[in-house]
Amino acid sequence: MKKCVLSLLLALLLGLTACGGDSGSDESQGDSRPLVYASGDYTRINPAMDEHGEINILLFNGLTAHDGDNQVTAGLAKNWTFDEDACTYTFHLEENVKWHDGEPFTAEDVKFTIEAIMDPENGSENAPNYEDVEEITVIDEHTISFRLSAPNVAFLDYMTMAILPKHLLEGEDMQESAFFRSPVGTGPYKLASWDEGQAITLVRNGDYFKGPANIEKIIFKIVPDDNAKAVQMQSGELTLAHLTPKDAENFLGKDGYTVYDMKTSDYRGILFNFWNPYWQENRDLIPAVCYAIDRQAILDAVVLGRGVTAYGPLQRNIYNHEDVEHYDYSPEQARRVLEDAGCVMGPNGFYERGGQEVGFVISVGAGDQVRLDMAQAAAQQLKEVGINCTVEVPAKVDWGGQMAYLIGWGSPFDADDHTYKVFGTDKGANYSGYSNPLVDQYLTEARQSDDPAVRKEAYANFQTALANDPAYAFICYVDADYVASSSLKGIAPDTVLGHHGVGIFWNVTEWTIES
Repeated sequence: MKKCVLSLLLALLLGLTACGGDSGSDESQGDSRPLVYASGDYTRINPAMDEHGEINILLFNGLTAHDGDNQVTAGLAKNWTFDEDACTYTFHLEENVKWHDGEPFTAEDVKFTIEAIMDPENGSENAPNYEDVEEITVIDEHTISFRLSAPNVAFLDYMTMAILPKHLLEGEDMQESAFFRSPVGTGPYKLASWDEGQAITLVRNGDYFKGPANIEKIIFKIVPDDNAKAVQMQSGELTLAHLTPKDAENFLGKDGYTVYDMKTSDYRGILFNFWNPYWQENRDLIPAVCYAIDRQAILDAVVLGRGVTAYGPLQRNIYNHEDVEHYDYSPEQARRVLEDAGCVMGPNGFYERGGQEVGFVISVGAGDQVRLDMAQAAAQQLKEVGINCTVEVPAKVDWGGQMAYLIGWGSPFDADDHTYKVFGTDKGANYSGYSNPLVDQYLTEARQSDDPAVRKEAYANFQTALANDPAYAFICYVDADYVASSSLKGIAPDTVLGHHGVGIFWNVTEWTIES
């Protein structure tokens, strides 16, 4: 009789274990305490159309990935080859990878995703990364090739792009599909719930092909206001938050908290909107704006010196070229540029040109206190040299209509990233309408060569052309100040992060929360 009872109990335990495996949460191992992260709000999670999104790397995988040194490593592709003569990459995919809904991942999903990004009808800002792709061939379920029309040395970096499921998105609108409110990926976490404007809850994917993560649940708590993040970190509502330097400083040396001051490639600057008639008529006055900004003063006052002053988009890259015009702070030079262009001082203390006052409005995205403080400081400095500059925080960014914007960009990866598509004429992330034939030429030369000497010269020429005809008034590179509960372990503090401080989650599967 005892043997029968033991057998029955064993069967029940096995059955429960099987059910746990089906759920994918794998609650029998790892940390049961949730990680609560202070996140900006999301209207959708669509990595194919939108570049940013810290959450993407938790839900999705690319064929390749980046390690803690920002070098390319294996992702959904276990290995690859490049045929130089045919300009063709062939990727050999991991087998037995499943989507979060249990369907198998195949090469067809890869082909579908990249073609969707390349389709101009879909309007993806990532499209310039793949414009060299001439043909995609599915060789079998786990092998796919990409033939390029010209070399693109950054191609393996761009294959970190999140792959999407063909079986759920084929025939769907890639901008409007309901899928992007309930995404299904192959990543280490899967979507459990989305309480709009409040929180996005992820649970561990127990079937993850690289092995399940340690932390069972991650909650992206929506806290769009910088000041509110600091308050909630102090109250214990959050496990991890990206805070302003001023707020992060309050947690230094405080029991129960760890502060991570991490380097980034993330710069700030004033984007000039060349679709706006004002800059079509006054483009030659932009150097005056650049000279009028005291970058060091802004860096010190707004982010407590955590970063470096900026003069170009590649200062944290091996191809940075220092020998360009830095536009070091010089009110005298700013006034000289204005006066040489025919501007005269008006009765209100601001220069005039052709009877019109010289001045413009800088728009700033809502909720970003650092950018707002930078814009207001820059505006005051511009007024001091006779340019009537003001700041506004519109309810919605009007890329085509606004005069200027306090922009943030920057990539820790190949130099092609955040240059070709940002400054190239009519490229997907060129939100300023900037166009310069020399810039286009040098960026193309740089992406089409894997010879470091050729790339160095091309990027030097690009940076010189950009400095001579500025698209932005660069201000500074900012460090990323993350504050975490001291119970959270595994963050890699030496990784150079990207735009918005994105990249901290690259090794999230290894993180733990101590009880």
